[in-house]
Amino acid sequence: MRPGRVLVSVLFVVVALVAGCSQAAEEKAEPTVFGQWHGDIAGPGQPIAVGVTFAEDGSATIDIPLQGVRAAPLKDVRTEPDRVEFTMPDVPGDPAFHGKLDGEQLTGEWAQSGQTAPLVLSRGPVPGTARPQDPVPPYPYRSEDVSYASGDITIAGTLTEPEGDGPFPAILLITGSGPQDRDESLMGHRPFLLLADTFTRAGYAVLRTDDRGVGGTGGDLSQSTYPELADDAAAGVAFLRARPEIDPAKIGLFGHSEGGYLAPLLAARPDSGVAFAILMAGPSVVGADVLIEQNKIIMAAEGAPQSEIDAQVDYLTRWTGLLRAGDTAGAQAFAEQHNQTLPEDQRAPQEAIDSFNTPYMTAFVTYDPQPALAALRIPVLAFFGGKDLQVPATQNEGPMRANLAAAPASTVHTFPGLNHLMQPTETGKPSEYATIETTIDPTVLTYVTDWLTEHVPVG
Repeated sequence: MRPGRVLVSVLFVVVALVAGCSQAAEEKAEPTVFGQWHGDIAGPGQPIAVGVTFAEDGSATIDIPLQGVRAAPLKDVRTEPDRVEFTMPDVPGDPAFHGKLDGEQLTGEWAQSGQTAPLVLSRGPVPGTARPQDPVPPYPYRSEDVSYASGDITIAGTLTEPEGDGPFPAILLITGSGPQDRDESLMGHRPFLLLADTFTRAGYAVLRTDDRGVGGTGGDLSQSTYPELADDAAAGVAFLRARPEIDPAKIGLFGHSEGGYLAPLLAARPDSGVAFAILMAGPSVVGADVLIEQNKIIMAAEGAPQSEIDAQVDYLTRWTGLLRAGDTAGAQAFAEQHNQTLPEDQRAPQEAIDSFNTPYMTAFVTYDPQPALAALRIPVLAFFGGKDLQVPATQNEGPMRANLAAAPASTVHTFPGLNHLMQPTETGKPSEYATIETTIDPTVLTYVTDWLTEHVPVG
């Protein structure tokens, strides 16, 4: 996650426009908005392409290729030529469009989280984003949607298994920060879908799940603590262990980013039954230090003046200090006070401030991974991208090596030229993620699969 100048930059989830109506005038049909439309909405980093399709039955759907949104249904659709409206349900900030048919365009305004941006749509479908690594069915393995309990909530996910009776070694995938679906869909990429496909083809069963409050999984991520999230992972391990086709002695964890915090937290439990762990861009220092460092280097990469960087670092240092001291009310008040000192066009909406003063964010800011990592006595692979600006290798590789010194067969590796998603990159900036066709560099996929073959052989 990357806070902006107040704490978080507001990302418009993008939505594009209008619905129209078609009536026959006596001799000439009135213009209609039915059909496909596309346009760009300005957001942090780069414009985001969106497409809206209006059906004659009054329904409408939206596509946002860079965010992996495909044919998502819209609500409150109005299709009069001079009043084209819709809302995007179940999205933070209550996104809505208000506009009209203007000749051969739909012109209007996209509103979300108290901010607005102009949006102009033209006829035709939104261009797709090439993702050449996306697995395409039919798959040479079994895929099953599954669910199981974790405390009083239900976890939903997908289990993929090689053909045959097993027993198979198995891997539970744990997503990065924020509400993620089972494919870890972001910026039009689906890295966990690719990882599941890669590992299953190599002979491993793979379980990937929706985070709390996402898809078919219950609960509220913002109100969750790290022990609770580790319990969710433990429930996944228990689910796998109960399957007769899974080898209970060969169940491991793969954690990406924040998942690299949670995987060792579970694996270090004496009764976890975890046989190995793979950490992709997993931090090895306290969350507050990661947050401050990533702000520093991302702002510098984006060309921010040093005075702004210093001000942001000072703000984050004081805010995280309050959370680490257990003063959540003070952290909330300080964030709100700081927000009001910014120019009006740079202020974050109240809901953004609230979202960064939650039990979940407190867990991230205050978490120290050292004790869990140092307690591991299983094979561990930890790897980083040399151009990762979110979990920098320069900050995390050295401590990771020290923390894993007592783990047998531990491997720590940095891939030059790769970013936080393990994509080849020129700059490492998060704003580049969506523009890179590669989801995960094939060198990484081969490296990890070879490590698995050596340390957790199939059969």
